[in-house]
Amino acid sequence: MTKTVLTFGDSNTYGTPPAHARGENRRFGVETRWPTVMQSALGRDWAVIEEGLPGRTTNRADPVMGAHMDGQLGLRIALESNGPIDLLTIMLGSNDMQTHHCASVDEVVAGLAALLLIAKSEPYQTQHGGFDILLIAPPVMLEMGTYKDTQMGARAKSEALPDAIAKLAAHWGVGFFDASVVIQSSPIDGVHFAAEEHVKLGHAMAAKIGAM
Repeated sequence: MTKTVLTFGDSNTYGTPPAHARGENRRFGVETRWPTVMQSALGRDWAVIEEGLPGRTTNRADPVMGAHMDGQLGLRIALESNGPIDLLTIMLGSNDMQTHHCASVDEVVAGLAALLLIAKSEPYQTQHGGFDILLIAPPVMLEMGTYKDTQMGARAKSEALPDAIAKLAAHWGVGFFDASVVIQSSPIDGVHFAAEEHVKLGHAMAAKIGAM
């Protein structure tokens, strides 16, 4: 029987390429985006639902992009409009550390904990017949390139984030993967992944899920 994974995240799950200028609206093709690369590597036994939204945070509205950037709202919609799922992956936190949000590592972890609380709640688990959760720590933000002004102090915080998310995952008894082990952010804009990094992450995630 086919299993389904819901990939919940921001622009790096959506497949936004590194931006050479602000205002670009581009997306990598299905042969490149890490969720679809992962699906191809997993084979016919798995189906993948892509739920990436550029600008999404763990639990914060964006002053320009809008209130729907709050991941708590998005997760509820995703869980109620899809399914049943067998696995939920969450890769968020980079946007929380943007200058205008200025969230600390502890605040990002608290936002992720709120998402776990939603996903682990009895109504959603019952609706989907139970599903596993995998937290993915995004790679380090570089504070350079196109979006340098929105990343003040983000590098140091993003370097500390994987260990903090790993502790959260262990506390909640969910899976964990550190994306920085296999990929890095592009120096072009400091936050998005180049095409080859998406492909590497897709294969790494397929291996991780296959071993769960």
